[in-house]
Amino acid sequence: MSAVFDVSKETILITGASQGLGRQFARVLAAHGAAVVLAARQTGKLKSLQEEIRGKGGRAAAVSLDITDTASIPKAVDVAEAALGPITVLINNAGIAIEKLAIDQTEADWDAVIGSNLKGAYFLATEVARRMIARQQPGNIVNIASVIGTGVLKALSPYAISKAGMIQGTRAMALELAGNNIRVNALAPGYIDTEMNHDFWSTPPGERLTKRIPQRRVGAESDLDGAILLLASNASRYMTGSVVTVDGGFLLS
Repeated sequence: MSAVFDVSKETILITGASQGLGRQFARVLAAHGAAVVLAARQTGKLKSLQEEIRGKGGRAAAVSLDITDTASIPKAVDVAEAALGPITVLINNAGIAIEKLAIDQTEADWDAVIGSNLKGAYFLATEVARRMIARQQPGNIVNIASVIGTGVLKALSPYAISKAGMIQGTRAMALELAGNNIRVNALAPGYIDTEMNHDFWSTPPGERLTKRIPQRRVGAESDLDGAILLLASNASRYMTGSVVTVDGGFLLS
């Protein structure tokens, strides 16, 4: 890997690291030399990922973090930094979606999605940023948004609202933190085949959705590897407030 995309000196906190995109980000960044803090509610899955990364010579630590419990965030970051040192890069990836029409979404559904995807991500980012500022240390925050933050589909209104909020939050924090040498960017994936949605793509609705993607295929988790290495490394040093879209052209349709 080119030195341009070097992450070997970074300590990277990744939320939602127990499965899907978060797990893939952790594997890729660890393989390129980063120390990775794996954070999620499901610590069982984190432990096996930690062992897998360490088994390949990587540096990893698992930390229990419920992003919806904002009071627990500082303690979780304390544990993370005690394990691997000061966090230099945050990848705000944890998130959920509840698929129902807007008229069927309950207040509990709304609170769960907004609490995880937007409120939790915001307060984790501000906690990490405060520590970077106190150490007078350059920093980097990468928010995992979605194409659904700009384009919309039916039955995902709280999710779409949360991801739109994350895109605007990325810009707002980028503006405020630039003077502290902290960059804030977002990655907006399109449809990616993960274990959570894998079976859907072989159903008639899944096949119809795939046909709407100009590249005529659903993304693989590895299709985001280049983008996450760009955003997590110094290769993106003159980028802040940017949204990098990786969607096979989905938004074009």
